[in-house]
Amino acid sequence: MKSAALDRREFFRQSGALVVGFTLASAGLAQQLAPRPQLPGSLSNNRMLDGWLRINADGTVTVFTGKVELGQGILTALAQIAAEELDIAYERVEMISADTSRSPDEGMTAGSQSVENSGTALRFAAAEAREMLLQLAAARLGVPADKLAVSDGTVSAGATQATYWELVKSVDLKREATARARPKSPASHRIVGKSIKRRDIPKKVTGGAAYVQDIRLPGMLFGRVVRPAAPGARLENCDEAAVRAMPGVVAVVRDGSFLAVAAEREEQAIKAANALRTSAKWTAGTALPPQGSALFEHLQNLPARDSVVNSKVGAPSAGGPVTTIEAKYTRPYQCHASIGPSCAVAQVKDGKLTVWTHSQGVYPLRQHLARVMRMSDASIIAVHVEGSGCYGHNGADDVACDASLVARATGGRPVKLQWMREDEFGWEPYGSAMVMKLQARVDASGQVVDWQHETWSHPHSTRPGGAGSNLLAGWDIANPVPMGAPINGAQPAGAADRNAVPLYVFPNQRIILHYLQEMPLRTSALRTLGAYANVFALESFIDELAVAASVDPVEFRLRHMKDPRARGYRGGGRQSGLASRPQRRRRARSRHRLRAVQESRRVCRGGRGRRGRPAHRQYASRQNGSGSRRGAHHQSRRRSQPDRGRHHPVDELVAQRIGPLRRASRANAVVGRLSYPHVFRSPGGRRRIAQPARRAIARHRRRLAGPDRRGDCERDRQRDRHAPARSAVHARQSESGARLTH
Repeated sequence: MKSAALDRREFFRQSGALVVGFTLASAGLAQQLAPRPQLPGSLSNNRMLDGWLRINADGTVTVFTGKVELGQGILTALAQIAAEELDIAYERVEMISADTSRSPDEGMTAGSQSVENSGTALRFAAAEAREMLLQLAAARLGVPADKLAVSDGTVSAGATQATYWELVKSVDLKREATARARPKSPASHRIVGKSIKRRDIPKKVTGGAAYVQDIRLPGMLFGRVVRPAAPGARLENCDEAAVRAMPGVVAVVRDGSFLAVAAEREEQAIKAANALRTSAKWTAGTALPPQGSALFEHLQNLPARDSVVNSKVGAPSAGGPVTTIEAKYTRPYQCHASIGPSCAVAQVKDGKLTVWTHSQGVYPLRQHLARVMRMSDASIIAVHVEGSGCYGHNGADDVACDASLVARATGGRPVKLQWMREDEFGWEPYGSAMVMKLQARVDASGQVVDWQHETWSHPHSTRPGGAGSNLLAGWDIANPVPMGAPINGAQPAGAADRNAVPLYVFPNQRIILHYLQEMPLRTSALRTLGAYANVFALESFIDELAVAASVDPVEFRLRHMKDPRARGYRGGGRQSGLASRPQRRRRARSRHRLRAVQESRRVCRGGRGRRGRPAHRQYASRQNGSGSRRGAHHQSRRRSQPDRGRHHPVDELVAQRIGPLRRASRANAVVGRLSYPHVFRSPGGRRRIAQPARRAIARHRRRLAGPDRRGDCERDRQRDRHAPARSAVHARQSESGARLTH
């Protein structure tokens, strides 16, 4: 290992590259050393500078991060941070994301902590690298370091200068970070905090190779996996020989109850998998949980590990009548339903496994793959490639294991294995079903004197990590690796009990979690874990209590808030953003009368912008006669504008075959997101609220009749200008099928 490290160092010296961070042996060595000072962000667990930055002689900088791009834009943000601290152009930065052969181990990309942890580490690592380069430049130029100026990697002192790219051959930064270099102050930022084009978006919107589903490797095969109809079923037999004889089939893989196929072409793999599925015989699986309301009764009767999440015992009620109110809220099982089914590419060659995966944690995945494949961690490389859909633990890790097992049987050829849509919905980890039961006691003054909250939930994280194997195929192979015991996250973050502890202040409260470790359906992380169900239950119950106390819901909440951050401005009213009761009533009446336009939108009138007023209020002002009329100048401008070929929203509805559905409802439609562009641009490209279907089509036909009908169009404009709010409504009583009759 030592000689390899020396060879690597010599290599970078000769090639003119400065490596700031990544020593493979540093993590194991760190565990043997005495405790050291805490470092900022992810530097604490990845202390070697050469795991974070590489300054290249060609004028570029390579930045390594253990966090992955999920569509949240972190690779753009991290590149901004590195460029800012190094004083180089943003375009010089190349990002390397989550690769177990090159990047630091930052665990899972989850919890909205990528910029907080990885960004902080990069900020201090880049600041330290910049300081060391400035010291070297000061010695070369004979000028104190504090007298030097840096611009885009060029260090100057008057007429003399040196560049980072010249200095890299003379310095070795292979060492631990100290975090003593002071990062730049926010006031001096030129790149951080500025709007910069995202790195990940162009390929996604232009049809480029953006996702793991787009990978094409030389000699690559296509794989499909075959699973039973129910969890827990075991494979008894199947006709492997007949499938092997099918065109294009390269391998049929059976390991215990794991069954898969690899073929030259994707459609051949799909046909072979269907043939395997037809011939396969399985034992009966585990019974599925009941549906509907019976599911939630079932959850409350399952064996549970109970724990008190939070408890407060204050002064008893001062006496007087107390009202007890109870409510129960439920959440069913939920799928991630990723846009693209889970996919991975794997290759086993020369005893090494390389897997390209959209896992959110390549290091934990590598650890669990090693257990299933019976390989060492060092012989597996996991490389992150973005997947088309995520925000939680979907099938990304499981399909990586599937592809790895198949790749072992293909003689070194890479395999791209993608789940079918039914695989995704049937076998991905679901978001847990939940039951929230709340009880409160309210005194005569409208104050909550006691609060009880109970939550029943399955685990919200069974990702790879910890003991056992949290990979689906690992449980099906002949020599299975069982699943590790799931653990609920600790407060204040929590998992099943996340946000169950209210921010409101009650004298007495008790929060209980009934943790259901046994899972008839595998559950794991879905965005916010148990938070949104707990918050929905909590806030809905607050509304119920406010109604029972005959108190305005906002006022009721303010009564039970003490933290000024939650209360906002103490003055209330306009400053706090809370409308007074008469204002709220007026707005409510306006929304009821002008319900055709529910969303507050800014519209332009007569080609001139009129901003800051919702569409329904502009219509109200027109009805009341307070709206200003467009002058002749605007009329002529509108007549001179060319027809941009925009279609009326009704045409859009017909094209989407929504006409029959809307005709059945026999009610007016609201201008919504389906026709959103037409709220701003009606036929002819003019900026005006969309017209009713009958009137718009009539006007369109008159316009097609020629200039001699211009008077009719002008008359229509005069009438439409004073039309009531219903002019924003699509009349749909007469829609039928693919055409509009009138």
